[in-house]
Amino acid sequence: MEYRRLGRTGLDVSALCLGTMTWGEQNTEAEGHAQMDMALDRGITFFDTAELYPIPPKAETQGRTEEIIGTWFKARGTRDRVILATKVIGRSGNTWFRDDGSTCELNRRQIEEAVDKSLRRLRTDYIDLYQLHWPDRAVSQFGSNPVIFRPTQGPENPIPETLEVLGDLVKAGKIRHVGISNESPWGLMTFLHAAESRNLPRVQSIQNAYSLVNRVFEAGLAEIALREDVGLLAYSPLGQGSLTGKYQGGALPKGSRKQLFDRLQRYETPGAAPAIDAYVALAREIGLDPAQMALAFVTSRSFVTANIIGATTLDQLKIAIDSIDLRITPELEERIDAIHLRHTNPCP
Repeated sequence: MEYRRLGRTGLDVSALCLGTMTWGEQNTEAEGHAQMDMALDRGITFFDTAELYPIPPKAETQGRTEEIIGTWFKARGTRDRVILATKVIGRSGNTWFRDDGSTCELNRRQIEEAVDKSLRRLRTDYIDLYQLHWPDRAVSQFGSNPVIFRPTQGPENPIPETLEVLGDLVKAGKIRHVGISNESPWGLMTFLHAAESRNLPRVQSIQNAYSLVNRVFEAGLAEIALREDVGLLAYSPLGQGSLTGKYQGGALPKGSRKQLFDRLQRYETPGAAPAIDAYVALAREIGLDPAQMALAFVTSRSFVTANIIGATTLDQLKIAIDSIDLRITPELEERIDAIHLRHTNPCP
C-alpha cells in the first residue's frame, strides 16, 4: 500500500480509502466487519463514512453505517490504527437527522448535534477528519463543479461562521481536522481565505466525484489542490460500478445498486454509454480488468490524496485493492486521454 500526506496535517493516509455507504443496507454488520478486516490487513488505514449513510438515505436506516464501524472498533480494538473520516450533511429538506425535526443546515446547533451523534455511533472520542458533505448554500449542481453553470440563490450560513463552529470542535478535541465535499473552486478558496484571515481551521481535503467519465475536477480544482495542499478524496471512481462494464447493453445484475434502488442516473446521461464502452473496450484490449484500470487511473493523479473504493462483496473489494499494483504507463494514459477528448465529462 502507498501512503500520502493528508493536506498539511502531518497525517499519512493510505492511497486507497475504504468507502462504507453500503453497510446497513446492501451489507450486513458482519459483512461490513469483514470488509474492514480485509482492508486493514491489506494496509488500508483510511475509512470514510457519513451521518447520512447507508445509501439510499432513509429515516429508518440513517446512522447504521457509523454504528457498524463503532461495533467493529469495540470488537477489534482497532480505533488507533485507523484514520477515520465522517461527514455532516449540508442544507437539506430532510427532517429525520435532527432531534427537533428541523430541516438541515450548517449552523452551530446542528453541527454540534451531528458531531455528538456521530461520536456515539462510532464509539470513539474523536473524529480525525470531519467533512461538510455538501454546501450549505444553493449551488448550480450537486457536486458543485458542473459543466453547465446556472445561477442560484437561497438561504445560507456564511462560511466563516461554519468554520468558527468547526474550530470550537477542534479545540474541544471532538474533531482533529476539517474537510469539505461536493465543493466548487470558489467554495474551496473561500474556506481557505476565511481560515487564513480569521485563524480558523484550514480545510485539509476536498471530497468530490472523480472518474474516467467525470474529470471536471481537473478544470478548476486540481491546481488549487496541488498549490494549496488540499488533496482530492475521490469518490465514485467507478461511476457507481458503470466502469466495470457490468451494466453494458442494458444488463441489470441482481443485487446491484441499479437493480435494487434505480439510482444510477448520474451515469446514464447522454453520451455516458459510448464513453463507458470505450474505456471498458480499451481495458479488455490490453488485458486489464476494466475496474482496476479505472481505479488505477484515479489513484495515479498527482492531485489525489486518496481514492475511495467501495464494494458489496469481499471478491469485489479484493479486485479494488489489487488495483494499487497497476501502473498507468504514459502510453496507456495517452490512449485514455484520447477517449476523454472524444467523450469529455459525460457524467459530471
